Amino acid sequence: MNEQEFAELAAGAALDALSPDDQQRYHAALAAHPEWQRIADEDADSAAFLSTGVAPTVPSPDIRAALLARIAVTPQSGDVIVTGSAPDALPESAPDAESAPDVAPVISTQPSSIRGEASPKAPAHRLRILFALAACLALLVGVGVGAVAVNEYLNRPASVIALQDIQASGDAQQASVPLEGGGTATAHWSASLGKSVLVTDGVPALSEGETYELWYVRGETPIPAGVFAVDDGAATAVLDGEMHAGDVIAVTVEKAGGSPSGLPTTDPVVVIPTA
Repeated sequence: MNEQEFAELAAGAALDALSPDDQQRYHAALAAHPEWQRIADEDADSAAFLSTGVAPTVPSPDIRAALLARIAVTPQSGDVIVTGSAPDALPESAPDAESAPDVAPVISTQPSSIRGEASPKAPAHRLRILFALAACLALLVGVGVGAVAVNEYLNRPASVIALQDIQASGDAQQASVPLEGGGTATAHWSASLGKSVLVTDGVPALSEGETYELWYVRGETPIPAGVFAVDDGAATAVLDGEMHAGDVIAVTVEKAGGSPSGLPTTDPVVVIPTA
């Protein structure tokens, strides 16, 4: 037995899918080649991971139907090997039916064997296919939960990413101010990153044609930092540009698209000093 043949049996052993004869061949080969233990260990670890690494989740009917349809058209047995053919006719010297002794025909239930082997081998490639199918099934079970989590992580808004970066920095700071009507606005910033994010709750919706505009007020100079809209009174907005230590974060109500002059046209509704 070569290493490839042993690898096929190791996959079946990891899935508890070997016949008694193949079990004996597997253990005999392992005893003769202890260096192949790593192959058995890798397959066993993979099978254990597939069985416990994903929380049980019922796959959707579409996934199950597609997998079963694929299995239905995949050959499920080894190739049939013909080792001989039956004679077209009995030899002339053969006894006729009347004189032949009453002997019941014997039909072998074992497939033809080559090289004189006493017991059949499971088709080697089938065991690796079975192992691969088990891996696919385990992955499909968790695909609903895993895909959603990965998709949510990869599609995080820029403001959320900026807020997480700020909160993870060593100099993260925040300050909140109350708003008219009972809402609040909280600024999060990191001077070392030069980033800031404004989180609002309870901010009133604006009329059509108006928007909220963000500003850095640096000394006496207002610097436009983008516009944002609120959804049911809430918003998380990252300020454009680089924040400097001591900047004041402000919000004004401007025409849709922001102030055309680049300067505030109304009194600020939010003022949060960062110094």
